[in-house]
Amino acid sequence: MRTTATVAALAAVMLAGCSLSTAAGAQSACAALGGTVGPDQTCHARSESDDYTLDIRFPIDYPDQAALTASLTQRRDDFVAWFTRMPNWYPGELDIIGTGYRSGQLASGTQSVVLTIGTSGGVHPVTTYESLNYDLSKRAPITFETLFRPGARPLEVLNPIVQRELDKHGATGALTLEDLGAKAYQNFAITDDAIIFFFNQDGLLPHERGSLTVEVPRTELTSLLA
Repeated sequence: MRTTATVAALAAVMLAGCSLSTAAGAQSACAALGGTVGPDQTCHARSESDDYTLDIRFPIDYPDQAALTASLTQRRDDFVAWFTRMPNWYPGELDIIGTGYRSGQLASGTQSVVLTIGTSGGVHPVTTYESLNYDLSKRAPITFETLFRPGARPLEVLNPIVQRELDKHGATGALTLEDLGAKAYQNFAITDDAIIFFFNQDGLLPHERGSLTVEVPRTELTSLLA
């Protein structure tokens, strides 16, 4: 069986950031991954070998296809590289499910896609997240830093809200909100009613408690949002 250290190594691989360069080619993310588009306008890319299975699904309408392509291919390549160089006694699996979110008007609001990334390699599955957010009117990505007004101090509002949710679970993980600072909030989606934050497994909560999602009403952040 894999050790706890191996679990941590797997989590570290999937927590690694991806280069989201918009200089990548104009090819769609679905074409780049060799996927097919279903009637629900969702791309499905799947491949299998004796050693591992890759299963990736995501909506095809995210406006920054270069960023989405870079993110998905980097996650795929990181998993294959990790699985190839580690001794393996069980087949591995990488599942990525993309979920789309919107706010505002169709042509001038925001659009988000959140990738829920499940990995397994003979140990308990590990769930992590990666989000992409886009300002349709500015035609520019939205990061945690650009989500808020210059000079705003969002952690003073966010930390107490998220900490209350953590306290409900009655246990703490390897990291705290103070340890992570703004890094804790890099994965989010924007809706008309809330900013939804996604926290990886093996982070703020113990592994067995899984991942965490916290919806913060936009009314709590009105004076801070850009």
